[in-house]
Amino acid sequence: MIAVLVIAGVASLAAFAGLHWYAWRRLVRDTTARAGLARRAGTVVFVLGPLLMFAAVASERAGAPFWLQKVLSWPGFLWMAFSIYLVLAVLVGEVVRPLLRRYLDRRSAPVGAESGPAPEPVLVPTREPDDEPPTATTASTPTPPPTTPKPATPSAAADPSRRLFVSRVVGGAAVVAATGIVGNGAYGVLRGPRVKRVTVPLARLPRSAHGFRIAVVSDIHLSPVLGRGFAQRVVDTINSTQPDLIAIVGDLVDGSVEDLAPAVAPLAGLRARHGTYFVTGNHEYFSGAEPWVEHVREIGLRPLENARVEMGAFDLSGVNDVTGENYGDGPDYDKALGDRDPDRVAVLLAHQPVMIHEAVKHGVDLQLSGHTHGGQLWPGNFIADAANPTLAGLERYGDTQLYVSRGAGAWGPPVRVGAPSDITVVELASKRA
Repeated sequence: MIAVLVIAGVASLAAFAGLHWYAWRRLVRDTTARAGLARRAGTVVFVLGPLLMFAAVASERAGAPFWLQKVLSWPGFLWMAFSIYLVLAVLVGEVVRPLLRRYLDRRSAPVGAESGPAPEPVLVPTREPDDEPPTATTASTPTPPPTTPKPATPSAAADPSRRLFVSRVVGGAAVVAATGIVGNGAYGVLRGPRVKRVTVPLARLPRSAHGFRIAVVSDIHLSPVLGRGFAQRVVDTINSTQPDLIAIVGDLVDGSVEDLAPAVAPLAGLRARHGTYFVTGNHEYFSGAEPWVEHVREIGLRPLENARVEMGAFDLSGVNDVTGENYGDGPDYDKALGDRDPDRVAVLLAHQPVMIHEAVKHGVDLQLSGHTHGGQLWPGNFIADAANPTLAGLERYGDTQLYVSRGAGAWGPPVRVGAPSDITVVELASKRA
């Protein structure tokens, strides 16, 4: 097993290095006429960017001083997103490059070069002396002196200056496109999540609970990048929906209580008639789940650690994330869902969508999850979709419905592309109403 992981790691690093070399070759080497200052500067960027990226990830996982994490996180994680779209843009440029060369070749072709072959000379019959038979000769026109043929106009493939021009146009367009995509994606995260509303009909829900609203928020990922200001925007957005209940379904933080307690503090201002409930996600276990469970309890949130509460018309249960199994603190469905009235509606808070299969076995009516980020960075959505039963939105599994939020924040790069962040107001609807 260890050998397989080592091989996979080496292969991933080799692929990563190869893609960066490819991008450097197209954007730096091919766009500079010689090994001058511009080429050296570009090379420094392509070496420093990956180093900062790895340093940002390592400092977060190793619990480096918080100030150092903040210094490394912004440039390192932004390079992570930027390099993805830079490589994709350069690959698109491979299609554009020959088209641009062909266009320039046509523009530079001499006038009449494509007018066809020269006409045949006109033959005129003449009579020679001594009554010899007439012979065909060309018209009596003075023969022009021989001329030296002009050299053919070099094509884009043969002209170094033309190749340099094409490389600079295509490379510049790739950089502009990647910058625009990442910039827009970062703005989408930093401005805060938008509210999404979903109605979920439940056959067994009593009429008295019709219209009950649960504000579902997941994957806030408070960190050295997303701090107190971002948390306050999330709180303000949730409170503006005036929900009956708030459910935080995991991945609240990326870091220790010591470092991130000030960033989490605004969550004490969450307001809902039936309170705010919290379950752990995989990142809580990376950050220290037990201290975080205690801390959120101190600021007024109610953790559901494999536990259940009665909300009057339905049961609200929560289970620990499956990552907790590696820490002796995994989900316990029997504890959270056993010994309950099977005629009552059960709503389960579980961070990962893959937990839906256990929810179906235990007769859950609705599971609320996050974890996927909707893929966060296109085309990562295809990978996330393959790894999860539901990528985002509402789907049915037997008699159980699963709703997956795209999440409010972002892990790693504070960037989302093709997967906008959201806070979902799930409105329960009774079919008896």
